[in-house]
Amino acid sequence: MANDFDGFPKECVRFFKEIGKNNTRQWFEEHRADYESYVMEPSREFVLAMGSRLRRIVPGIHADPRVNKSIFRLFRDTRFSRDKTPYKTHLGLWFWEGDGKRMEHSGFYFHLDPPNLMLGVGIYMFPKHIMEEYRNSVVHDRYGKELTRAITKVRKVPGCGIGREKYKRVPRGFDPDHPNAEFLKYGGFYAGIETKIPKELHTPEVVDYCYSQFKQFLPVHKWLVGVIDRATE
Repeated sequence: MANDFDGFPKECVRFFKEIGKNNTRQWFEEHRADYESYVMEPSREFVLAMGSRLRRIVPGIHADPRVNKSIFRLFRDTRFSRDKTPYKTHLGLWFWEGDGKRMEHSGFYFHLDPPNLMLGVGIYMFPKHIMEEYRNSVVHDRYGKELTRAITKVRKVPGCGIGREKYKRVPRGFDPDHPNAEFLKYGGFYAGIETKIPKELHTPEVVDYCYSQFKQFLPVHKWLVGVIDRATE
């Protein structure tokens, strides 16, 4: 049941600390049972519990407790990376709104990377078919003002960070003096906070804790959902 989640065990945090020091296939195979018991099982339970809670504010949220759905895979893609270590040293969980490819929608992100926990809302990287509508919305008379209001609200959250700037210059064809010009340089858009791992992580209260944080960033999520809806009409 979604309401039976008791929190992430301390062994979950310990697993990621240890794999950071022993990032080899041999070590992982020796600790695969720990990964299943202390990481995957509580992650699946958390996804169900968090999805149930998020539906209070986003009825259509996707919370799918499978790998490559709400649970990011542990294995790294090393094909184009100089870093050939095989495993990630963090836990990523994703709750998204919209049909189609999960990473082409705005959503709520849980990122456990000991000793820190990051909670964010948004879309990390705009696909091409979203980028054009995003930029037009940033400078639109109505949607641009809605973005300004959303950012004003979330910046009141202590420790709030907003990203992600990708380009050094405002793209050609847009006014570099526009009040929202800085956001035209973004390749994705998200807002969130990063803190030391809270004590709630190991208790049932972690669902309430994450929900209260996610809810503060809801204006950004709603604005992005509008962008994506217009881009895919």
